[in-house]
Amino acid sequence: MSELHSVAARMVEKGKGILAADESTGTCTKRFEGIGVESTFESRRNYRSNLFTAPGLESYISGVILYDETFRQNIFGTDNSIPQYLQSKGVLPGIKVDTGAHPLKDGSDEKNTIGLDGLPERLGEYYALGARFAKWRAVITLGDGMPSNDCILANAEGLAKYALSCQQASLVPIVEPEVLMDGTHTIDTSFDVTERTLTAVFDQLEKHNVDLRGIVLKPNMILSGYDCKNQASVDEVAQKTLECLTKNVPSRVPGIAFLSGGQSDELATLHLNEINKHDTNWNVTFSYGRALQQGALKAWAGKLENTKITQEVLLSSAKSNSLASTGSL
Repeated sequence: MSELHSVAARMVEKGKGILAADESTGTCTKRFEGIGVESTFESRRNYRSNLFTAPGLESYISGVILYDETFRQNIFGTDNSIPQYLQSKGVLPGIKVDTGAHPLKDGSDEKNTIGLDGLPERLGEYYALGARFAKWRAVITLGDGMPSNDCILANAEGLAKYALSCQQASLVPIVEPEVLMDGTHTIDTSFDVTERTLTAVFDQLEKHNVDLRGIVLKPNMILSGYDCKNQASVDEVAQKTLECLTKNVPSRVPGIAFLSGGQSDELATLHLNEINKHDTNWNVTFSYGRALQQGALKAWAGKLENTKITQEVLLSSAKSNSLASTGSL
């Protein structure tokens, strides 16, 4: 298990975070449409190559989560596979392995993430290709009568089974139970649902004998629902988030890398900075997708000549979040 422990520690190394670049082809296509760029095999590779070759990215980024297509591509204009290139920079390559969130049952608004079928074989192949960690996202929706206990349990069991399979394949699992913040609910409701979810997740991880020192937790922050009239302050978000995690996350977990969810780039960074002004049992950092990439994507605009500005915008965002991960922004 020592390899798992050392990789997990590297993933949440102080001052560094994880770049989530694992958007599915469908999601990437939507992002590209937003900037008027056609989404093709080549355009997706060129955009991501721009990100990964940013000079000095490794100063702020410990690992990159990739999508299967990206994992099998080469860096634009080279014979280097993307995982090999990242490893050469000292950045850990990771892979998204769930196959999406599907209705918990017919007609339900609740989701259950799937992808366990054939997972051990896929993990073995990814490890051989250079992956050292994996990601699986569970989605918990708030609403009238939601989340149900069945939804929380099904997703917690899925996360635990995935995590065990990862560790058996020598990959560190990112355990991502995301309580969605869409809605009018208060920050107290977010706290309660996140607490229920984390309790179930760690109960299942223990039942499945997952080594908690060899995982990274990727939770949501505790926020007001995005449509709530009373939006909690940055300070209250930090306090509620720390309280919830301290009560429900064992200290054996080496690190927490927050997802940004639907937060703006600025708020995701400010919240992370405020949280890191307090002592915790874990290294607390970021695993952001949109909150790191949004500005870079707009700067790129599908044009090769925009490579330098794209990289500068990404590095600026990565540096800000690196500072926030030490509470020194």
